[in-house]
Amino acid sequence: MLIGYMRPYQEDLKCEDQLDNLKEENCTTIISEEHSSAKKRTQLQNIISLLNKDDKIVVTKLFTLADSTRHLVELLEIIDSKNAYFQSLTDGIDTSNTDGYNFTDIVKHLVKFQSDVISENTKKGLYEAKQKGITTGRPRKSDENVKRAIVMYQSKNHSLTEIKNETGISKSTLYRYLEN
Repeated sequence: MLIGYMRPYQEDLKCEDQLDNLKEENCTTIISEEHSSAKKRTQLQNIISLLNKDDKIVVTKLFTLADSTRHLVELLEIIDSKNAYFQSLTDGIDTSNTDGYNFTDIVKHLVKFQSDVISENTKKGLYEAKQKGITTGRPRKSDENVKRAIVMYQSKNHSLTEIKNETGISKSTLYRYLEN
């Protein structure tokens, strides 16, 4: 069964273009989300839960199905585990075509690549900041406030909330200093 899936997005708020494309593909069923939000995609969850072997979910473009590459990998793995397929018309992707490299594997590599790029850029930025003498991370709490918080804690006359309100030192920060 060919199951067309649509959701509104900025370029097609009423899903008219998507509907035309999915009808051209002869989708047996066409299901649409009421909203464009990434949250509460109930129709998508229903489709996935009811997928049978050899069913195919058809969308006009990848963005319709997933909100991130990680989300796309998760959905593709679920679809694959049900021995079903996925097709994106605009992107020319059809997982029922077994020729060539598996699309799910390609997306997994892209997720890893994206993660590596972010990690490398973060490390580069931290290194450059260090070279310029810029201190990274959260600013340290004043030693005077920390000492006062420790004295208050050890006196056992103050609650953690009172200590935080008077010194600005959170429970986790206080405990971290107490461990040292």
